[in-house]
Order: sequence, then C-alpha cells, then structure tokens
Amino acid sequence: MSTPETSRFVRLRVELVLAVEDPAAITKAALGRIAGDAGMPAAERAHAEDAVTEDTAEALAYLVDPFDLVSEVPGIELQQASWSSERTDYDPDSPDWDLDEDDGDDDSDG
Repeated sequence: MSTPETSRFVRLRVELVLAVEDPAAITKAALGRIAGDAGMPAAERAHAEDAVTEDTAEALAYLVDPFDLVSEVPGIELQQASWSSERTDYDPDSPDWDLDEDDGDDDSDG
C-alpha cells in the first residue's frame, strides 16, 4: 500500500483494568448473550456456556465488543478488531500500572 492509502488507517489501543464486584452478574449476563445468539451452533454454544461459567474473565470477553466502543463515532468504519480478557494482579501504586508511561512505540502520532 502507498503512504496515502495507509495514512487513513489508525490503530487505537485501549487497555482497561476492571474490578469485578459481582462475578455472578457477569456470568449471568454472558449466558444471556449466548442464549440470545440464534446463529450460534449448538456445539459452540455448549463450549461458550462452559467457558463463561468457569471463568469470569471469559464471561467478560463475551460482553465487551470493540464495535460497541466505536459504532457511534462519525466518519469511521471498523476494519478489524481483536480483544482478550485475563485475570491480573493489580496494584494501583505500582509503577508497572502507570498509564502516563510511554510504551516505547515511537511511530505513534498521539
């Protein structure tokens, strides 16, 4: 691709750390989303239900959709999205969690 073609694409990186206050509510909501997906094959549905029941982080991944984050933004079209969810140790006082820290990516425009 030429530079003018690639310059219209922007990679937006978002990292969130969430405190899970009610794991049962997250699991219930994820199971509801899975149940409401009429196009999901039975085998995939069973696997998804097992995954969200066993792991709150997996349930959360079923509930968070990157398209929802940008669907109302005028002038853009989502080209590609990926996301994952995992349990993590979080210490807000640790320098490892400093959100203002430069990630070392020198080719970003801000």
